[in-house]
Amino acid sequence: MLSLLYLVLRALVRLLVSGARRGRDDGSKDLEILVLRHQLRVLQRKSGRPKLRAIDRVLLAAASRAIPRDRWAAFLVTPATLLRWHRQLVKRKWTYGRTGRLGRPPIDAQIRELILRLARENPRWGCVRIGGELRKLGIRVGATTIRTVLRAARAGPAPRRTGPSWTEFLRAQASGIIACDFFTVETAWLRTLYLLVFIELGTRRIHLSPSTVHPDSAWVTQQARNLALDLDDRSTTIRFLIHDRDTKFSKAFDEVVRSEGARVLLTPIRAPNANAYAERVIATIRAECLDWTLILGRRHLDRTLRTYAEHYNRGRPHRALDLAAPRAQAWDPMPVRPRDVRRRDALGGLIHEYHGRAA
Repeated sequence: MLSLLYLVLRALVRLLVSGARRGRDDGSKDLEILVLRHQLRVLQRKSGRPKLRAIDRVLLAAASRAIPRDRWAAFLVTPATLLRWHRQLVKRKWTYGRTGRLGRPPIDAQIRELILRLARENPRWGCVRIGGELRKLGIRVGATTIRTVLRAARAGPAPRRTGPSWTEFLRAQASGIIACDFFTVETAWLRTLYLLVFIELGTRRIHLSPSTVHPDSAWVTQQARNLALDLDDRSTTIRFLIHDRDTKFSKAFDEVVRSEGARVLLTPIRAPNANAYAERVIATIRAECLDWTLILGRRHLDRTLRTYAEHYNRGRPHRALDLAAPRAQAWDPMPVRPRDVRRRDALGGLIHEYHGRAA
């Protein structure tokens, strides 16, 4: 419509100017006065920067085709603006609709909604974590695609911290190494509870001890025995056990480890990066569970961490395992339709796990 109106006005302006010239009158002056009056009305509509409508641009562009360029100073806008408007009008005249869609095919709308649902219900998850959860459901979507979907919805991915670097020795021998470390939890009554966490570097499985108020030598030694019993049930051989130089690790604790045929490796003094696996898993436990739970006592803490350890070992995708869970039985599930995805809550809804309807 604007292109058609532009052509009509341009023809009328040419007739007006040509008729005035035959009558020995400079029709361009009349047209210039018309342009000035019209621009004055535009300025009177609102104070401040004038707002030109589409019809205003059409009229001024059409008039510029008839008024000599030496008189273009009468226009409110610059000559470059007039030429640009003219090019836009010509472009609209020769614009045709697209016959097909270029580029990659768009992501399915149901998968897009599922990605946004996971991001909305789990604000601490990043793109890789969301991709791992989708892969558990048989839906393969790349992290870049997930990031694009989140940015388009103005729901940027959660910040993720990259893990520390490991030595080549630990990478090659991870299947036989276990790292452990103590960490503390403050209850609602400001009572300090101690726990001991073990992590198998090869499988990324974790073992959490019961909490205690007094982590003496007898208690620590018993945790080593419990770990040995758990590993005997799975025929897993311990080759090395890493821990720091905390005095709570008694000689009896190390003797139990050596009796299993393993070697105890002590980290350097004040070097937490040397025991980075244990430090990282403790940070994960705090960030995903303890920082969002008010612990009332030992029983509450033990029950909470048992539930979280079960989720961590069975249902949480791990980046070091190609986004598989540490204890996943099968990692090639049947694809699940997005509308059939169901959510299972743990720890009162703090943790969400997703599965197909038939699961």
